[in-house]
Amino acid sequence: MGAMRILVRAGGALAAMVWLAAMPAAAIEIEEVTSPGGTVFWLVEEQAIPLVAVEISFAGGARLDPADRPGLANMMAALLEEGAGDLDATAFAKARDELAARFGFGAGRDSVTVGARMLTEGLDRSAALLATALASPRFDAEAVERVRGQILSGLAADQTDPNAVASRLWFARAFEGHAYARDADGTIEGVSAITRDELVAAHGRLLSRKAATVAVVGAVDAARAGALVDAILGGLPEGARPEVAPAPETPPAGIAIEELDVPQSVAIFGQKGLPRDHPDYIPAYVMNHVIGGGGFSSRLMEEVREKRGLAYGVYSYLANYDGADLILGSVQTANERIAESLEVIRTEWRRVAEEGIPEDDLERAKRYLTGAFALRFDSNAKIARFLVGAQEENLGLDYINIRNDLIEAVTVEDIRRVSKLLDPQGLSIVVVGKPAGL
Repeated sequence: MGAMRILVRAGGALAAMVWLAAMPAAAIEIEEVTSPGGTVFWLVEEQAIPLVAVEISFAGGARLDPADRPGLANMMAALLEEGAGDLDATAFAKARDELAARFGFGAGRDSVTVGARMLTEGLDRSAALLATALASPRFDAEAVERVRGQILSGLAADQTDPNAVASRLWFARAFEGHAYARDADGTIEGVSAITRDELVAAHGRLLSRKAATVAVVGAVDAARAGALVDAILGGLPEGARPEVAPAPETPPAGIAIEELDVPQSVAIFGQKGLPRDHPDYIPAYVMNHVIGGGGFSSRLMEEVREKRGLAYGVYSYLANYDGADLILGSVQTANERIAESLEVIRTEWRRVAEEGIPEDDLERAKRYLTGAFALRFDSNAKIARFLVGAQEENLGLDYINIRNDLIEAVTVEDIRRVSKLLDPQGLSIVVVGKPAGL
């Protein structure tokens, strides 16, 4: 493999340069740049392809929805491309397509996200169009009702989807009384009641320059990228980053069952995890890969699927929100086999908690995790999303240099220490279906 060059700039001044081996063949320069308007963002300049990717994450998201209007941030984000400024939805779509630009808007529990893919030819016009969508969405009545109908159709379908029902119920049970208990997509009642005035207010509350985390990747230098960022965000108020209300630390243990007339039951299980900045986060990440994050090579897949044929798939992952840190997982199997599947999962949870993992399992996990890291950088869009995430998690500009070293440094002793986090009896489980034996 070639080398990755990391070029760090702060406020336009060169701070450091390092070389990272065993990464994508093309050299990648990462710069921290301050735009003329004062926005700090991360940039990768790549002139080989005349494309620019911009990723923006506005802190806040659905957790800022009023309790009686779940889904407000999601609906607002969905309407940003449905007409802006002097352009109605049709005219906006035509202008975007003529520029061969692609915009994407979404809302999660902690953020409103924006993704843009633009050709360098016409870049200024594409940026101006995106800026108009962010600063001056129209929220026309026809567009509001059309998008509302699309969301309601999805929510109605979710009511008979055991995976969607289980996810909603797990978070509602784990975070009762907190904003995380509400699904970002909202409810039929909440979305049905949203008014245009509420959409306008949500737009003003959720989109601001201070709340934005930004990455730019593509055929632009630092000067032009700074002007681009200012052009895109310039029409927004300065605002402030919203505070995060602490969520309950530990989900309630035990099993909750929701009956749904389906041939297979879905179970979501979870427990307290570790914050992203905890010293043991990397060992926990490696441990989870061995348990349930490694696809067909994971312990849960081997025990539940390969040895016993209980389910087609089972997995686990670390989930970090601004106000909560979790280990989550899911399994789907026939109603009469869900009880046995959950018992096998608990047994594996207990086995790792008591024994850790052997050296050969650890080495296989480290080889995969370090080797697959390069796949995060095979497109401008992937690089931009990674850079936004690294900024949001305060990982630092050197993280991309030291991440594989951190993985390689994990020992069986580290895993044994962090495995005490696993709590088989404390797992919070929601089952949706017609489970037998629970």
